[in-house]
Amino acid sequence: MSSSDKLIIETPEQTTLEFPLAGIGSRFLAIALDTLLQVAVMCVVSIVLIALAIPFSFFFRSTGLWAFAIILFVVFTIDVSYFALFEALWNGQTPGKRWTHLRVIQDTGRPISPYDAVLRNLLRIVDWLPTLYAAGIVTMIVSRENKRVGDYAAGTVVIHEKPLEAVGSIGRVPAAGALVAPLGSQITLEELQVVETFLERRGSLPPDVRRAIARQIADRVGGRMGVLAGTRPDAEKFLEAVAEQRRASARFR
Repeated sequence: MSSSDKLIIETPEQTTLEFPLAGIGSRFLAIALDTLLQVAVMCVVSIVLIALAIPFSFFFRSTGLWAFAIILFVVFTIDVSYFALFEALWNGQTPGKRWTHLRVIQDTGRPISPYDAVLRNLLRIVDWLPTLYAAGIVTMIVSRENKRVGDYAAGTVVIHEKPLEAVGSIGRVPAAGALVAPLGSQITLEELQVVETFLERRGSLPPDVRRAIARQIADRVGGRMGVLAGTRPDAEKFLEAVAEQRRASARFR
């Protein structure tokens, strides 16, 4: 489900996630930065190959032709593989997306797979048709989730990702012993299962998804326990303390 500028997902844990969708402007800024980096790498590689080929040109007439063919192959490889490789290795980000705080995720809210990264970028050539990304622009304009052709094929969206905020010493998680009494009387076994499920899966989640789920579960559990948000600024540590008390509580063993 999506609104005009957000992707809204209902998770199996009965929490609602909201992702701010990236618009055309921010996505093209990321593409522009990535293109500049691509061109810079291509220029450096070409200069190095030409410099290496010059000494051989005095002995072999075909050296120049071979050097030109190798340069074309390298340029083509960089152009084709750049986006897919970075998005597969950097969990949905390229250097341009990282600089502009954008990330590609599945439209279910999960991280993209290498297959998703390859598929959405193989169709980038379709988005370029007939020229200057015309097809991609039209598709994003008519799409409620700002999807281009590659996004439709791979089932992905591009979202804005806020930088991680420093936790610092803005507060302290309640001591473990302080949670024992509320745990047994105010939290259901189902809610504890939600907490433990999140703690088990969090390592596979993108940072923004991980923080959003942790915050929403902490709000739900903390509200039932009467632990105010100001006393639990670090949502994950609060959930870890709750899970620890779950294991220590005889009632839920």
